[in-house]
Amino acid sequence: MKVKVVTKILEANERIARENRRLFDNAALFVINLMSGPGAGKTSILEKTLTLKTGLRIGVIEGDIAGSDDAERIEKHGAPVVQINTGGACHLDANMIHEVLQDLPLQDLDLLFIENVGNLVCPAEFKVGEDIKVMVLSIAEGHDKPLKYPLMFQESSALLLNKIDLAPYLDVDINKIKKDALSLNPGLKIFEISCKTGEGLSAWTDWLKEKALRS
Repeated sequence: MKVKVVTKILEANERIARENRRLFDNAALFVINLMSGPGAGKTSILEKTLTLKTGLRIGVIEGDIAGSDDAERIEKHGAPVVQINTGGACHLDANMIHEVLQDLPLQDLDLLFIENVGNLVCPAEFKVGEDIKVMVLSIAEGHDKPLKYPLMFQESSALLLNKIDLAPYLDVDINKIKKDALSLNPGLKIFEISCKTGEGLSAWTDWLKEKALRS
């Protein structure tokens, strides 16, 4: 009985995700579901992306269990932003996204980031209507994460290895992270980046522009 209920929840989510997808397509909008564990640096990456003059018109949906700190940081960069507080839920779902779309100028955007709740499990299981999922992993989280949380890596089109400037101070095997991630998803695009030094960010934004403008 329990499995049957969960299946219905997922089916309902898929149906609403398809409706979100239709709205995004009508607006010629490229949508990225940005996922990571807590503290990996998703909001910092969005701030850097907004300041690097990509030429893209970018909007953001912020997902957190509580609070609006991340949305306030994004708003300072002049991007349209909406905050969703899940009230305890560990991920965003398609219905949460659908409820806030009317608060964003979809027709005036090229790219929409959906910053999911910090969690290495649930966000990978729920579609919200995105074109692709992108994962952020701070190297401070350790090199064991790909094999412990395989679905996150399998579902993502790109992996941002953030805080790469900390590598000299950490006992972390970056080559193992990349090897294990690629063993799970051979097509995964990997960027080594640092929001602190700016390393790797131009490669990330170049890839982003290519994806968004192709859609």
